Amino acid sequence: MLSAFSALSACRRGAARLAAATLVSGLVAAGAVATAGTAVADETPQSPGGATATLGDLKTYGSAVIHDHGEDSWVSAGLFEMSVDDGGTLQTYCIDLHNPTQRDARYQETSWSGTSLSGNKDAGRIRWILRNSYPQVNDLTALAEKAGVRGLTEQDAAAGTQVAIWRYSDGADVDAADPKAEKLADYLQRNARDLPEPDASLTLTPAAVSGHPGERLGPVTVHTDADGVTVAPPADTAASGVKVVDGHGKPVTSAADGSRLFFDIPKDSPDGSASLTVQASTSVPVGRAFASDSRSQTQILAGSSESTVSATATVDWAAKGAIPALTAEKNCADGGVDITAVNKGDEAFTFELMGVEHTIAAGAAQTMTVPLQEDQAYDFTISGPSGFAKRFKGVLDCRTQGGASDITTQTVGEPSPASIGGSGSGGSDLAETGGSGATPVIAGVAIALVLVGGAAVLFVRRKQTPEQGPAQD
Repeated sequence: MLSAFSALSACRRGAARLAAATLVSGLVAAGAVATAGTAVADETPQSPGGATATLGDLKTYGSAVIHDHGEDSWVSAGLFEMSVDDGGTLQTYCIDLHNPTQRDARYQETSWSGTSLSGNKDAGRIRWILRNSYPQVNDLTALAEKAGVRGLTEQDAAAGTQVAIWRYSDGADVDAADPKAEKLADYLQRNARDLPEPDASLTLTPAAVSGHPGERLGPVTVHTDADGVTVAPPADTAASGVKVVDGHGKPVTSAADGSRLFFDIPKDSPDGSASLTVQASTSVPVGRAFASDSRSQTQILAGSSESTVSATATVDWAAKGAIPALTAEKNCADGGVDITAVNKGDEAFTFELMGVEHTIAAGAAQTMTVPLQEDQAYDFTISGPSGFAKRFKGVLDCRTQGGASDITTQTVGEPSPASIGGSGSGGSDLAETGGSGATPVIAGVAIALVLVGGAAVLFVRRKQTPEQGPAQD
């Protein structure tokens, strides 16, 4: 039998996209320090923080049938398992039916706004399903009674839950193969109500600050559902005495939700930069999205053990001139990547982005959206005076695409599709789905035009945060 990851799994758009994609780490190592004149661009984290994990096997699953234009395609439907960096295990469902799964893909906890859930009016209903079905509800007798069936196995429960999620995440016409799993899917779909997006397990805001040496730069605020976090300051030998302190200037090694952290930069420090990392052990909230820049299917959290989560913030300082702080975040609503630039210096910050020059006045801040094509890889560097350089790279993956008529199975390294079939529980067979092979060529052409050309258009806008209502059960 094929192993669960001997093939590109149940959400595949084509192997060419995987080859073009670039994996971006969501965290910067604690203690990383560089001078402002370095010739190498720092790779700036685009993740707000949280759990980083590696995708494992499809553990508990059954079969489902996707109906599209008179064609039926059989796929496996159920729970994946992820291993969290530095400890912990996650259980996830797919919310990206026609995208690929890549073996051992690295995933980062992320907000809905950076995934296909952005703009999905039914995203909150998916969270309700997660909170009211397996594995959050592990009393299968009670769950079966609610669904109106006589008994459910774990495989039935996982398959039925996945099918109900696909109906909302992808708008798919999909049924569970097992009648009991199908009745569960219908019950969950029929009763789902809108719930707000869950908070991140751990974030730091803002993720970048700047200013003059001799000052406390910040604040950087901790947001977490953990009881407390540990703080790893920059390495003293490299940072020349840079410390992480509270609002009173007292050094800190631990913090809690709402804590305000500052970088204390010695007055005689040469121009430079540093970073800090905070870490905690907590259960990641159900409904958090997990995305991978290796083009592996987007996942949504169904269950979490006690897991290690992290977040990073950076600081840049200079005695005079422009002193920028830069962050980036995927923005699926506007189809691009938001670059936020804050200039705490006494001179304007002029920088070049993809061949276009921009200026941020002293004391000003702007958020610019770099428009990108769907599935487009990007890799660009913002440079400034005295060798300042920050690098941003990734892949914009915001939409679910394709249909059952596009579904194929393909073993890694083999160009020709194979047939689909099989079901199981905790075994090694995994039915795979996929998308059209023409789109990668189109995406590749779009990437080349943007990266080779210098005519990028940026939109300056005011960021708004939508209000969230109270959680419901």
